[in-house]
Amino acid sequence: MTQPKNIRWGIIGCGDVTERKSGPAYQKTEGFELKAVMRRDADKAADYALRHGVEKHYSDADALINDPEIDAVYIATPPDTHHFYALKVAAAGKPCCIEKPMAPTWQECVEITQAFEDKKLPLFVAYYRRSLPRFLQVKEWIDNGEIGAIRHIHWHLTKVPSPVDLSGEYNWRTDRTIATGGYFDDLASHGLDLFIHYFGDIKEVNGISLNQQGLYTANDAVAASWVHANGTTGTGTWNFGVPQREDKVTIYGSKGTITFSVFEDEPLVITNESGTKKAVVAHPENIQLYHVHNMRDALLHGKAHPSTGQTGTHTNWVMDKISGNL
Repeated sequence: MTQPKNIRWGIIGCGDVTERKSGPAYQKTEGFELKAVMRRDADKAADYALRHGVEKHYSDADALINDPEIDAVYIATPPDTHHFYALKVAAAGKPCCIEKPMAPTWQECVEITQAFEDKKLPLFVAYYRRSLPRFLQVKEWIDNGEIGAIRHIHWHLTKVPSPVDLSGEYNWRTDRTIATGGYFDDLASHGLDLFIHYFGDIKEVNGISLNQQGLYTANDAVAASWVHANGTTGTGTWNFGVPQREDKVTIYGSKGTITFSVFEDEPLVITNESGTKKAVVAHPENIQLYHVHNMRDALLHGKAHPSTGQTGTHTNWVMDKISGNL
């Protein structure tokens, strides 16, 4: 199709993630326009559109997807509906961005990616850390050989049970029928995808996953080991039932180390033959801004985007292997 001056986007599922993290990024990106939003609750859809200055709002996803004034669709619903909506967007012949994780299972990701490839349509996944300057600084240190040849990466992430977890109140993020891996899928996916960006695809991976607390249906304790295609080994531990929050990644090279946090606003630290150096790289107000900028450059200028259907599918394969679903 012939693209208009601006690519007009519609969002399916205008919940919390779209309020600040992503929705405004589409509005702030030259060449993009946020034209419509959809939520099953018509009043909430109308409220979002009013507050964010969006022209159209729907309570029917099909109406948004098939609106001739919508050129591309961003799916920001819980993971269990990503496959359902993505296939509709592909059938409508429109580019798409899907929130992470791409789908609850690797097989669904394969089917989504194939549907878009069959139509030769662009497909992106919102693993926005691949585009953030903070994490690109780490990649630059790695690629420039600042710590020598990379040997190993380890990530330790723990989370204190929230009041919602302890109360037994419903939370879709810990309902294994909606988000198969619970907090592991929701949080660990960000780091695993980033490590794949740094070191290439993971060729072997093993994991242990279980439910230690019994507070919800998804598993809450995970440990894994893996090896990237370039020979870098990796290990990770994730536990969502401990009394303190920790988030530390250490990359070990032949000549030094790099440490950083995936989620916390902590300095990046590199230690090598020259000593120890810290770098503070701030995030943008809308954290998906650079990810959205890169989508604009891909759609309008033919540039490669770091997070596609293929990369998102591979990240899901890794998570399914760790969780014992494959």
